[in-house]
This record gives sequence, structure tokens and C-alpha cells, in this order.
Amino acid sequence: MALFDKVAQFARSPKGQQVLRQVSEKAQQAARDPKNKARIDDVRRRFSGGRGTGGPRPTA
Repeated sequence: MALFDKVAQFARSPKGQQVLRQVSEKAQQAARDPKNKARIDDVRRRFSGGRGTGGPRPTA
């Protein structure tokens, strides 16, 4: 059995569902934290800073 199959099987199990709910709750709590939100916004700004607006590129 491949590793992905084992992970998928665990995710479908009752224990896996419980773990996924716990992880989801923790992620939502972290996303609501103002400090984490500021960090995420900062990383987002730095990551997209050199990419421009996403509009069409000039052809030269």
C-alpha cells in the first residue's frame, strides 16, 4: 500500500476525522490572532512585492 493510500485511509477513519477537526480548529484560532494575521499580511506583501499588479506584461 502506498503512503498516500495509508494517509487517505487514516483521514477517513474516525480517529483521522477527529484529528482533522482538531487541526482545523487550531488553524482557525491562529488565523484569528491579530499577531499571526499581521505576520501573514507581512509575508504576503513581501512575497507579492516584486510581482507587480498581475496585469499584462509589456512586450518589448
